[in-house]
Amino acid sequence: MKKGCPYGTHRVLEPKGVLPQPAHKISNDMEIYDNEILIDVQTLNIDSASFTQISEEAKGDVEGIKKIMKSIVEERGKHQNPVTGSGGMLIGTVEKIGPALEGKTDLKVGDKIATLVSLSLTPLRIDEIVEIRPEIDQVDIKGKAILFESGLYAKIPEDLKENLVLSVLDVAGAPAQTAKMVNPGDTVVIIGGTGKAGMLCLYEAKKRAGVTGKVICLDYSEEGLKRAKSADLADEYIQADATDAVGVMDKIAEVTDGKMADVTINIVNIPNTEMSSILVTKDEGLVYFFSMATSFTKAALGAEGVGKDIEMVIGNGYTKGHAEISLQIMRESKALRDIFEKLYA
Repeated sequence: MKKGCPYGTHRVLEPKGVLPQPAHKISNDMEIYDNEILIDVQTLNIDSASFTQISEEAKGDVEGIKKIMKSIVEERGKHQNPVTGSGGMLIGTVEKIGPALEGKTDLKVGDKIATLVSLSLTPLRIDEIVEIRPEIDQVDIKGKAILFESGLYAKIPEDLKENLVLSVLDVAGAPAQTAKMVNPGDTVVIIGGTGKAGMLCLYEAKKRAGVTGKVICLDYSEEGLKRAKSADLADEYIQADATDAVGVMDKIAEVTDGKMADVTINIVNIPNTEMSSILVTKDEGLVYFFSMATSFTKAALGAEGVGKDIEMVIGNGYTKGHAEISLQIMRESKALRDIFEKLYA
């Protein structure tokens, strides 16, 4: 059996010398190397920014979405949206484990897992798209995938529904990073607070900021805001267009008496929301850009242009314990779990 690099560089076809994520094309032949895991794939959870872009390109037509997804995988050997650069994650069953991983993994053949690495670097083959659920960005397929030796995963817990777990783990980095960034007494603004990641971040921010803090949920969706309010996820709820930077700034100034936010978390899946995040954050505050629609050039130059001395953090999808932190929210909050089960499971 062929020996592979822990990071999967042996599968890179072009350009040579790069890692699988930035590669334009990787091998998806599904003949595993000695340190790879073969997965029988059940469901793909497509990154929100990616699915939104694909759906818009296909004008909402399901068959058009299928065609675009298949063409991406056929061209790249992985599901990496060429426009957004993002992927998603998957649920599947372990079919085969390379011999070099014996004693290095707690997995066995037949285990049901969710991968915690992006589809933008995961070798994938789609044999058939069985069903698309556009309202939750999930796609049931028949196909195979490869998990590299360095690849992160989580076993599916028995006390939570599979599709619920997939939805939560897809954005697990956001609430886990929120737990690290928010301190007692902080004022926290979450832009895009009524989506999957947004609601999880609201819950975690409110827990960490405590009774002396203030958590503000900002979103365009009136229905989403009503949902978040029903679960008591924030202290203030603001309906606004996140691309209207000055308008958003004025509304946050009003509810904070001009003091603005200590921490701002941006989880909007559309472009041109960088300046809203920057303007609502106080000097020496922190902005966490989790959205894959973020332009970090616009963010960096924009902050400089308005003279904001703030820390800006790129949305790393991984932080230690992120799967456990996010799934625990589903166990702690019945109201939030009920919403997630209704919308995503």
